[in-house]
Amino acid sequence: MIKKADIALFFIILIFGLAISWLSLNSNADGDKVVVSVANKVYGIYDINEDQTIKVSQEGHQNNITIKDGVVSITYSDCKNQVCVETHSISQTKDSIVCLPNKVMVEIVSENQGGDIDVISG
Repeated sequence: MIKKADIALFFIILIFGLAISWLSLNSNADGDKVVVSVANKVYGIYDINEDQTIKVSQEGHQNNITIKDGVVSITYSDCKNQVCVETHSISQTKDSIVCLPNKVMVEIVSENQGGDIDVISG
């Protein structure tokens, strides 16, 4: 039999889960740097406020990363599936675009991350 306490516990867990989800989705901040990595190695770090196109060439593959008006996108890739090109532009920390076939990752970071604290308790 379901008791009143079971129902109350269900709603408490549900509210707690929704609160964590909301905080997680809304904790992104505007970033100020674009980090481009190729095969898990930093290729370059660029200012998100400076309009430019970065051409990443490695192992016979090419990707063009465009930074314009504070947003970043992959505008060209020679990979077959084109998922990275079809991904929407990014502008906030924790956002990223990945081209798996070419091993290219673009992510937004912030120099001022003083408010973020990671804690592990045991």
